[in-house]
Amino acid sequence: MTIQDAIQALDQGDWDKAHRIVQGIETGTAAWFHGILHMIEGDESNAQYWYRRAGREYPGKVRLQDELCALKASLP
Repeated sequence: MTIQDAIQALDQGDWDKAHRIVQGIETGTAAWFHGILHMIEGDESNAQYWYRRAGREYPGKVRLQDELCALKASLP
């Protein structure tokens, strides 16, 4: 499975599937997406952890849609 599969699962409303997929991917982009998933879940401390793993600054109260758009735009 790929990060695109995880994003597609989330786009289809399946947070659990997106989370299961991203857990098996060891890239900075996957860590970023993992952080976004935990932002959606409302688990801020876990989201911050994954943002640190991704080497990204935690965006705080940024609109989730903006963060998702930035992640999608970064993909090849």
